[in-house]
Amino acid sequence: MSGEITNNIENLSITNNHHTEDDDVVDPWNVVKRFGSSKIDQELLDRFEMVTGKKVHHLLRRGGYAHHLEQLRIWETFLFIYWSWSILFFVHLGHLIPFTLCKWLQDVFNVPLVIQLTDDEKTLWKDMKLEEAHRMAYENAKDIIAIGFDIEKTFIFSDLDYAVFEFYRNMIRIQKCVTFNQVKGIFGFDDSTVIGKIGFPAVQASPALSTSFPDIFNGKKIPCLIPCAIDQDPYFRMTRDVCPRLGFPKPALLHSKFFPALQGAQTKMSSSDVNSTIFCNDTPKQHAFSGGQTTVEEHRKLGGNCDIDISYQYLKFFLEDDEKLEQIRRDYTSGALLTGELKKILFDVLTPLVAEHQRLRSEITDEILKQYMTPRKLNFH
Repeated sequence: MSGEITNNIENLSITNNHHTEDDDVVDPWNVVKRFGSSKIDQELLDRFEMVTGKKVHHLLRRGGYAHHLEQLRIWETFLFIYWSWSILFFVHLGHLIPFTLCKWLQDVFNVPLVIQLTDDEKTLWKDMKLEEAHRMAYENAKDIIAIGFDIEKTFIFSDLDYAVFEFYRNMIRIQKCVTFNQVKGIFGFDDSTVIGKIGFPAVQASPALSTSFPDIFNGKKIPCLIPCAIDQDPYFRMTRDVCPRLGFPKPALLHSKFFPALQGAQTKMSSSDVNSTIFCNDTPKQHAFSGGQTTVEEHRKLGGNCDIDISYQYLKFFLEDDEKLEQIRRDYTSGALLTGELKKILFDVLTPLVAEHQRLRSEITDEILKQYMTPRKLNFH
């Protein structure tokens, strides 16, 4: 694969044009501002720390997950976490963010986690054979397992393997509650849409119903927390509307912002574009960095703008040390730290992270994979 860490870091854009939160709209390529959720403010973070006795994850502190629905209610009760994963050819750094946040939530709450691999979705929306999507689901599962999820509290499943029995019954219950006119309005389907796409929203909604997993919950109706990217919100808005009609608690949602592409926040990160991101199977090679504004003198005089510098934005996601991040912000803003030096700091943070992920993934055997993906009783209280 051609996209090496250093090459991609060197291509980092330092500007995102004139993007502001006021320009945000609801679609898969922009962060959303106005969709009815509440911002994760300091009061909510303080409440979380009081309830859990744990320091809030840096992604929540820094706005990586910026909105929520009913978080306060669900944080104070027993819950399970559901996370839906769309199958990809290659996993990139942006994907490690929800991986990491889900693991942290599992550790903090000490609760079960179910991870749905939507290989069926991939065959419906992409020109891909069913068998290839199924194979990719198992490859993606290795990247997920490498994050370190508790094997005694985690069930990973492929839709093509698991959508049977109680899961399928819940799918039918959900499908009976949603009309074709409603899904057309929510998802933009039209008369030429294949019927598999029309039925798929119920597949993605079903894991939010705990009875879909009889081995885990033994028929009990347990509240669900769903960390998700904002482009998945329509699926789970539909789910929240349907759940009360079926006698289930509404799932709480935790909305993440989109991870910025290397070319700037106005561009869409793509797993098919090696220049838009850093992939988890890239080869790190360290060498001298160049960069900065037009001249060193100009940068020393005017300083940098951390709000639009992508290297700094990446550090907000991956550098856990708040004090160090703040020092970098001050130095870059004052002009004491050059753009090339900032990229070097980012490289030093990302290289060991990617190398460790590659090492852990290489240790995932077929037997370990099978254990995570076998329906079974999980160990929780």
